[in-house]
Amino acid sequence: MNRLQGKVAIITGGASGIGLATTRRFLEEGARVAIWDINREKGESVASGLRAEGYDAAFFMVNTAVFAETEAAAKTVADQYGQIDILINNAGVTRDSTLKKMTHEQWDLVISVNLTGVFNCTKAVFPYMEARKFGRIVTASSIVGLHGNFGQTNYAATKAGVIGMTKVWAREFGRKGITANAVAPGFVATDMMGVIPENVLQGLLEKTPVGRLGKPEEIAAAYAYLASDEAGFINGAVLSIDGGLSL
Repeated sequence: MNRLQGKVAIITGGASGIGLATTRRFLEEGARVAIWDINREKGESVASGLRAEGYDAAFFMVNTAVFAETEAAAKTVADQYGQIDILINNAGVTRDSTLKKMTHEQWDLVISVNLTGVFNCTKAVFPYMEARKFGRIVTASSIVGLHGNFGQTNYAATKAGVIGMTKVWAREFGRKGITANAVAPGFVATDMMGVIPENVLQGLLEKTPVGRLGKPEEIAAAYAYLASDEAGFINGAVLSIDGGLSL
């Protein structure tokens, strides 16, 4: 442990699911963590509980789809901690539907959070990393962003889009001491999986060589590695974490 000792990390969507597992893993690794989440009640409860355990965690209510909110929160984090070393672009939403039935509202919401939100957070945090000539930016893509999925036009578009942005940022930021990478999880045991019909879920498990869903902690472990000094020469990569489903 202590892989992230002395580092300050921002984790979007850090109050639940994979984000919460990541928050806890980063704290265990020695980081100080700023949780950015839109759910105030959940976020404050999580941060309070973690502080009671002796960890340095703070909650910031941030709608990542609004640049002014990400910019203000980034300044507050930098002022409070004196630095920002790591950004985990983890926040995301789904509004699934076939193209025929998908509304413009469903399209716009997923694009605003999953794609524009990643742009906003990275743009807000980048100046603080550039000033210190160090940074780790890790963004959540998905197996869906690599291979598509029925009924997820909007989600697949965003998850493919963040891969493109990651590769651009790897080129733009590398000489400034900042790396940009992405992870592409398969199907992970979170609340989001609750909307998948049982027969569909069973079919996914049968196609996955390891024969099970992923665990949030397994994605968090990948985030922690890519955010660490050990991963300093990994830049522009997309790490698939899907139990072999994409083979």
